[in-house]
Amino acid sequence: MAYVDGFLLPVPKKNLPRYRTIARRAGKVWMEHGALEYRESVADDLGKMSRGFGQGVRIKGGEVAMFSWIVYRSKRDRDRINRLVLKDPRILALMTPSNQIFDDKRMAYGGFRTIVDLTIKGKGHRAKGKGK
Repeated sequence: MAYVDGFLLPVPKKNLPRYRTIARRAGKVWMEHGALEYRESVADDLGKMSRGFGQGVRIKGGEVAMFSWIVYRSKRDRDRINRLVLKDPRILALMTPSNQIFDDKRMAYGGFRTIVDLTIKGKGHRAKGKGK
């Protein structure tokens, strides 16, 4: 089954356009090296029950939580792809002090082994039925 790298990080709202530009560039590199999916999502509804994502990275005023993930065929594939990505000159060019647009000390990161996969293969990202 697939392997997923997940990220949760605080980004100042004023930096979202720059973050999106950097994420698009980085995502293309990951995909070219073999990632199956690359997603960047901005918090829209963090809820009030239990400990929310915003609390996990200590969101401050003027910040928003980003939830991002990259999907690979396997952990072994992830390790191989990440080695290539971290040597890619396009990624190295993005890893400069001027591109430091969020507090990486508050970022949460982890690798996850998939145990359930209910993806609709070949149907896009929408299920048929109500709520289309």
